[in-house]
Amino acid sequence: MLRKRIIFTLIYENGFFNQSRNFRLQKVGNLRWLEKNYKFQDIAFSLDELIVLNASKNDKNIADFARILNKLVDDVFIPIAAGGGIRSLGDAKMLFDNGADKIVLNTILHTNKNLVQQLVSKYGSQSIVASIDYKANDDNISIYIKNGTEELDIGLEQYIKDIEDLKVGEVYLNSIDKDGTGFGYEFGAINKISKSINVPLIIAGGAGNEQHLITGLEDTNISAVATANLFNFIGDGLPNARKKILEKNINVASWN
Repeated sequence: MLRKRIIFTLIYENGFFNQSRNFRLQKVGNLRWLEKNYKFQDIAFSLDELIVLNASKNDKNIADFARILNKLVDDVFIPIAAGGGIRSLGDAKMLFDNGADKIVLNTILHTNKNLVQQLVSKYGSQSIVASIDYKANDDNISIYIKNGTEELDIGLEQYIKDIEDLKVGEVYLNSIDKDGTGFGYEFGAINKISKSINVPLIIAGGAGNEQHLITGLEDTNISAVATANLFNFIGDGLPNARKKILEKNINVASWN
């Protein structure tokens, strides 16, 4: 059985890392602030993976983002996935060349499926993460692209099937309504597709404490839980969360 994963997501915009709430960004600090407060070299054993997303709205300068990524991942020995604004093979190559082990795709899953297929062909399914942003209202689940600004006229289950046809490696399912709230994951959409999805499922949006992570990881259909909450998991938050997860005998990696 594949081990489950704990993932930390960093939201980057125009030189700063941000706290996000319902996709509204609040600047927290630059790379120097992040290194001072988080020291990813030290907390890497609390994580299985790091995701870095470029949420810059006007100009997703891939070259600038790649330079930040290169500095961020120095001496961090866990897998890194990076994305936001990938619009060409060259964009993807730049991220891979600067430390990414995987790339995260969102808007082009809908607008440029041919490019997605080219990326899968060149780098392999295991290197491609499909990111889906959504809002849930009762039984209605709406999918959004372009930083959550454009709603698609397609159901979640069909969208998942279309993405799977592109041979992506895994799906990152992110609730816009729960994003940054710390109130726990939104399980309406998760439960709707978790039993039928054929690729690993990462859930995101809403985790604010270790119990939220545990609840997600205890679901047999969920492969990984992600949090982007910079404040709730600062300091010893992540090491303590992993310790409690291991105490629950959840199948995550344990290192001495």
